[in-house]
Amino acid sequence: MNGFRQRRGGSGHERDGADPDARSARERDGAAPGARSGRERDGADPGARTRILDAAETLFAGGGYEATSTAEIARVADVPKGLVFHYFPRKIDVLVTLVDERTLVEETPEVEAVPGDAAGTLSKLARRLPLRASPAMRRILFREADTHGSVRERLGRLNGEIIRRARFALGLALPTPRGDAARLEVAAVTFAAVLLYQENLCQLTGHAIDPDAVAELIAHALG
Repeated sequence: MNGFRQRRGGSGHERDGADPDARSARERDGAAPGARSGRERDGADPGARTRILDAAETLFAGGGYEATSTAEIARVADVPKGLVFHYFPRKIDVLVTLVDERTLVEETPEVEAVPGDAAGTLSKLARRLPLRASPAMRRILFREADTHGSVRERLGRLNGEIIRRARFALGLALPTPRGDAARLEVAAVTFAAVLLYQENLCQLTGHAIDPDAVAELIAHALG
């Protein structure tokens, strides 16, 4: 899933016509020299769907969804444009499929906390962001969240999971009364917002926020 992988030859779609070996086999079986098998007529290609998604992932991450045409996806994937529509009737279906199949928000009840150490607890959480996605898919998520519902839903799920983990871990690290629910909720929401914003900030400026410094600020505010 790491970016676009273009494959040529072998069992892939032949760019310059039918495979001469396959053509010879058909002629030996009595087929007309110019005839094509049903598989070729239908554009069947076992790797086509993956190559289409690979190409779309690279293009959407680079220039954005709106700036990418279906024809460009087909060109980079090295498939006929009609085959893109065969798998994905609308361009938005390509984006939805990428988000569904190539991003995963990990949900787990297990959260590691450092008793009495809110800063250390948050630092640990920051290094285990519960998102499994390639760098390209991360760019797509944060770029397209404002305009596409499926992307926004996945990002919202990620935000909610970070908040849940931070709130629970801080509750373990800071026993009452310092760890009262309202204050921990605010701290958890702030922590999640900073983590998600730093993804956008890195894309825009290349500047990364130090999660340890953020953890210390939040811990200091909690007292």
